[in-house]
Amino acid sequence: MLKQISIAELVPGMYVNQVVKQSGRLKMRSKGLVKTEATIEQLKQKGIELLEIDLKKSQIKEPSQPEASEPAPTRPKQKPQKSNSEQLTAANDLYLQAVIIQGEFVDNLITGSGADVDKVEELSQNIIDSIFDNNNAIRCLTLIKNTDEYLLEHSINCSILMGVFARHMQFDKALIEDLSLGALLMDVGMATIPSDVFQKPGKLTKSDWQIMQGHVDAGIELLEQFEQLSDTVLDVIQNHHERMDGSGYPSAKEGQSISTYARMAAIVDCYDAMISDRHHQKGQTPTRVLRQLLTDPKLDQSLVQQFVKCVGVHPVGSLVKLKSEKLALVSTAGKTDPLSPVVMTFYSLRSNTHSEIKRIDLSKSEDEIVSSVKPEEFKMNLTKFFREVFIHQVP
Repeated sequence: MLKQISIAELVPGMYVNQVVKQSGRLKMRSKGLVKTEATIEQLKQKGIELLEIDLKKSQIKEPSQPEASEPAPTRPKQKPQKSNSEQLTAANDLYLQAVIIQGEFVDNLITGSGADVDKVEELSQNIIDSIFDNNNAIRCLTLIKNTDEYLLEHSINCSILMGVFARHMQFDKALIEDLSLGALLMDVGMATIPSDVFQKPGKLTKSDWQIMQGHVDAGIELLEQFEQLSDTVLDVIQNHHERMDGSGYPSAKEGQSISTYARMAAIVDCYDAMISDRHHQKGQTPTRVLRQLLTDPKLDQSLVQQFVKCVGVHPVGSLVKLKSEKLALVSTAGKTDPLSPVVMTFYSLRSNTHSEIKRIDLSKSEDEIVSSVKPEEFKMNLTKFFREVFIHQVP
């Protein structure tokens, strides 16, 4: 059922079908569910006056009639604090579900089988909720890699990292959701790249790179059917490969002609790609990659510095070697000293055996991080260990 209402009547939970009247010149991509008051305020500022809403798709509850003897409202009970194990398990379940949802969406998008962008939007919102709940747990998953699922995991990781980065920049939640969704969708066009190019081992040729670069325009073309995607989401998708010096693609934009959001997306995209094993390139440790980003003139260096502050010198989920000859996973960034985070030790290099998982705050310990390392150096299947053992035994 469709109904026209004024902007003053719009409330969170209503599904906007189209803009009927506006005073601003900017054409609004406004079909979709209104989730927050901040979104309504943005619509007001852009001159929206009259809208058409779809009551069937809206998610607003009918107000209940108060009873004469209705008791005074009670304070809501606080949620019980989850243990580290419960938080990691919940984050892991969300991550695995995200890979499935993203995979189905991309497959349906490519085959024209009715891709449901609403499910992807809901997924992005769940990721943001997890970040606001406990970003250490969900961030940890971005460093647990599976080369066979690189393209899907890269999308999920970029969505998480973009959400964490945007929250660090103190953006409002509606904008954080848009940026996270843009990062989730910015590489859907890669599914159109021939497998003999995308999965090619070794160095890519100039011709290969030209084919790979076509994924941006391909992604935009695939997603244009979804009118509810905001201009911010489309900006991230269209411009995440543009570079400050004009060397990027597809439009060779430079400097301030690239939005802050696209420049943030470029940093997040580079970071996750560089720490991941790909068919044509081995991944590096997070600490080493961060050092490289800090000297890359193609990226906005003021934003790179903010990103490093956001994720930390030793990002959550990093595998590190300690002075005590133990391996550990970083679980929480250091509050006072970025070089001394909280870690979870789980492996003894002296005996080459897994040990009881112990929590150590390095800012209060004589132990310290010697280096950031990769699990292959120790012939370790970190992904399997993390999902089958670590999350269930972590204190």
